[in-house]
Amino acid sequence: MRAAPASLDVLGLGAVAVDDLIYVDVYPGPDAKARVLRQERHCGGLAGTALVAAARLGARCAYAGLMGTDELSAFALACLEREGIDVSAVERRQLAGPGHSHIVVGQQHGTRNIFSYEPRLCGASPRTPAALIRCCRVLLVDHLGVPGMIRAARIARRAGIAVVSDVESDRHPETRQLLDLVDHLIVSQEFAARLTGAASAQEAVRKLMRPDREVAAVTCGAKGCWFLARGWSAPRRQPAFRVEVMDTTGCGDVFHGAYAFGLVKGMPVEERMRLASATAALKATRPGGQAGIPSLSRVRRFLSLSVSPRACRAGDRQRC
Repeated sequence: MRAAPASLDVLGLGAVAVDDLIYVDVYPGPDAKARVLRQERHCGGLAGTALVAAARLGARCAYAGLMGTDELSAFALACLEREGIDVSAVERRQLAGPGHSHIVVGQQHGTRNIFSYEPRLCGASPRTPAALIRCCRVLLVDHLGVPGMIRAARIARRAGIAVVSDVESDRHPETRQLLDLVDHLIVSQEFAARLTGAASAQEAVRKLMRPDREVAAVTCGAKGCWFLARGWSAPRRQPAFRVEVMDTTGCGDVFHGAYAFGLVKGMPVEERMRLASATAALKATRPGGQAGIPSLSRVRRFLSLSVSPRACRAGDRQRC
């Protein structure tokens, strides 16, 4: 680790991944051959993609998770640095590194087969400098390196720093403890149902909200998202923007990064949700995980032209 930046907007500590994509016309059957049309390598991961989204919108971002000393780690860090994300506080360990997958894409039918390697050490380190955590305005946490995430979230909460979650799994036994420290809880409908047992996103939002939480939100893909803020009597819905979808890879992470940017800028919660929804929608119109993430100017232009309704109160069926 080297010296931390003096101040920053969004700090991420979690998942960064490298995907090697192989494009073929049709995925072959057993004992068959297929000609490779092209190969691409992309950086991804929950924290990595959310940070890229926040950075492209204009936030000052840093990544301070675990990374290795190998070529994949060098590639992932170089991708983050190209986006203006500070990686000077990354902890390098020989056995650590990004997640890694080979993905075979059959273009004729739009299918993909994913081959993932055994995960290495990655995510939050229990040694992330407390001074770095205290100098950010938003701490972005996910489910990789849960003990380190819990420590960082506690430091952030004591310093009055907003903690935003991009958690997709509760396999670690201390995940619920981490979620208790999150004051801006944004989860997918599938994960919300697993956490709460709720039959609907609207019901799940109510169950996820608590007196010391600022916002609870459940994202539902093309159906938009439901959210509830402190002091509200009922959840509201942000409808999804209508776009021509090409690739939804990373849209959830982009949503989190854009929400964090809106939080940094002091936007009201409804405006944050609208910004996050628009940014994720625009990303879906272009292929690739991080390649399709839009700039702030593109998002603003899209919002100025969009006729999508603003957030709707529960029960307002006509506008929703």
